[in-house]
Amino acid sequence: MELKKISHKLTVCKVADIAEINTTSDFYFIGKTDEELSLVCKTEDTPMKTIERDDGWKCFRIQGVLDFSLIGILSKISGILAKNEIGIFAVSTYNTDYILVKEENFEKALKVLEEEGYTVV
Repeated sequence: MELKKISHKLTVCKVADIAEINTTSDFYFIGKTDEELSLVCKTEDTPMKTIERDDGWKCFRIQGVLDFSLIGILSKISGILAKNEIGIFAVSTYNTDYILVKEENFEKALKVLEEEGYTVV
């Protein structure tokens, strides 16, 4: 399985108002529930007003379009990283999964995944 490094530095945050989000950016995820409005975005695109924020994330994605019938892909990756004491923040889209890792663990994460047979591009 192929993993693609995403070059952006990312921030995970909570915002009060969707109007604060730069929806013209080419990379962001919004999650809204009855309890919160969460945003993952390029650090430079983080809204000025956040309720909480956590900077210092990098990510990679699983390349290709994942069929919904595939089982355990994210579980296997997160298990390998957990065994190596690397925490993640995962985001799924219709096509694939994105795995965020703190910057200081990013290269280690990619290395252990390569050792487990993943290809990193």
